[in-house]
Amino acid sequence: MATLSDEDVALLSEPQLAHLSVIDFDGAPHVTPVWVDTDGEYILINTAKGRAKYENLRRDPRVAVSVVDRNDDWRTLLVQGTAELVEEGADAHIDKLAKKYLGKEQYPFRQPGEERVIVRISPTHKLRQG
Repeated sequence: MATLSDEDVALLSEPQLAHLSVIDFDGAPHVTPVWVDTDGEYILINTAKGRAKYENLRRDPRVAVSVVDRNDDWRTLLVQGTAELVEEGADAHIDKLAKKYLGKEQYPFRQPGEERVIVRISPTHKLRQG
């Protein structure tokens, strides 16, 4: 497992947009802009059951994540990793992300019956960091 540096953790802790790449059912890359977070060891993303990225990750947990500082194009984090889908704490986590990205106490786009999951990514390889 690749270790996240203090600089990586700082970037992931800011309200920066990330791009998550997963492998689609036909083997093609499927890239999605996502909110991103970290616990210092793992990269954390939140999604809902039934979405394409959720279904793709259930089938194949290999991912790539790209984060570029919106104020400094040379400050980046690019990793490959393996994702685990975690249900415990996912509702609280999406609320934490709503606070970070929207300044709202609760995630305002929750749909009736929606089941949230945390995508917990173990970085296996850091491709580059500026």
